[in-house]
Amino acid sequence: MKISVAIKSALIAGVWFASTAVVWAQAPASAAPSGPPPSAKQAAVIDLTGYWVSIVNEDWRWRMMTPPKGDYASVPLNPAGKAKADTWDASQDGSCKAYYVAGLMRMPTRLHITWASDDVLQIESDWGQQTRRVFFKSAQLPPPGAGTPQGRSLGIWEHPVKVIGGMGFASGGPASPDGSLKITTDYLAPGWLRRNGVPYSEHTQLTEYFDRFQTPDGKEWFVVTTIVDDPSYLTKPFITSSHFRREPDGAKWTPRPCKS
Repeated sequence: MKISVAIKSALIAGVWFASTAVVWAQAPASAAPSGPPPSAKQAAVIDLTGYWVSIVNEDWRWRMMTPPKGDYASVPLNPAGKAKADTWDASQDGSCKAYYVAGLMRMPTRLHITWASDDVLQIESDWGQQTRRVFFKSAQLPPPGAGTPQGRSLGIWEHPVKVIGGMGFASGGPASPDGSLKITTDYLAPGWLRRNGVPYSEHTQLTEYFDRFQTPDGKEWFVVTTIVDDPSYLTKPFITSSHFRREPDGAKWTPRPCKS
């Protein structure tokens, strides 16, 4: 599923009006270079490596604490999804299912992002002690099989293309002026969108857009726009945006396990 520029920009940090619009697309084809193609690390359009802390500036009651049973407001659950959510009870609080891939980035957590290899980006969380691996070559993806907590993720760098004229949304706002990282994830194990058991199924397709930007005070941020598409439990895609601010080092990195 391709998210439109208007939705993406509005989700990241509100609407920014300008005289140029941005269309997000793959890098255009160019003349065949001599030598081997660059690795994903060499071709990166934004640098996401380092330590980052989640800044919870919305949805506080669902993200900073465990909501009560049956509180699934704003999630487009169908009747089957609501029935599944209603089976949760407080004894399940702290379950690792809340830290599976479709819910992990909504947690008030810290992330440590590194290159595991030149074509594999690694994302670790301190809350729940989860590790995600993003592959940039489809040939390196794990073979299809049973769903796993962090699924099977394929990354691609996307470049902005400016369209001149007209009123639109500009990359001069919070979106990365140099491009984005798009991640698609499949083969997910069933998990939760919130800690009170709001479910997503093994049929979920997850799409994420990572954008990095700098604020006028010099602080560095990235925003991940997450699209959860689950035909089993949702009536329509569930779209959120989560903000992370760079930290100077790992001094505040405090891993906390979840309950298996």
